[in-house]
Amino acid sequence: MNVVDWGLIEFEEAWRRQRELADAILHSNEPDTLVFCEHPSVITLGRRTKQGSILTEASLLRDRGVQVVEIDRGGEATVHTPGQLVGYPIFNLQRTKPDLHWFLRTIEQAVIDAVQDFGIASDRVEGLTGVWVDGSRKICAIGIHCSRWVTTHGFALNVSNPLDLFNEIIPCGITDKGVTSIAAECASPPDMAAVKDALRREFDRHFVAPFL
Repeated sequence: MNVVDWGLIEFEEAWRRQRELADAILHSNEPDTLVFCEHPSVITLGRRTKQGSILTEASLLRDRGVQVVEIDRGGEATVHTPGQLVGYPIFNLQRTKPDLHWFLRTIEQAVIDAVQDFGIASDRVEGLTGVWVDGSRKICAIGIHCSRWVTTHGFALNVSNPLDLFNEIIPCGITDKGVTSIAAECASPPDMAAVKDALRREFDRHFVAPFL
């Protein structure tokens, strides 16, 4: 597994790069790649987004510099802002296990194990994709796209990002739960580099080591 860091990058530029990388992985020996990045403020709308999921007028969001982008991943509306760690696992599942349920659950487990390093106990909620604290506060959203068993999009782990923009949407279509971040759950929050290291290690343990 290759790991690259695109830093702070506009969402649509990252989406374009994902498609290029997915094509290279499908048609060549390019290794599976885990991309880390952060995005300027943007609301993305997955394929299952329902009418009314954005609670603020689009013009008001634009005035605040918040983009709204419809994309091809699964799931509904979510938010990306600086301080949130976005991970794009661009993987050819034919090389490992062509099973999207396994892929999603394994991403969840990798995140659960990574945030445990910082004293945060998290878990799944039955029937909902993502990682949750106390079953009521989402700390990591997950939404993917898969074409010919090559995956794009991925996870968004709230690290130190402000959470107020989530108030402008119905996150992932869920009305009875909240959102949280590593910084909100930790007395001494880790820096972004430490979070990346933990995720890199757990992705290697869950997605690489079992297939060596």
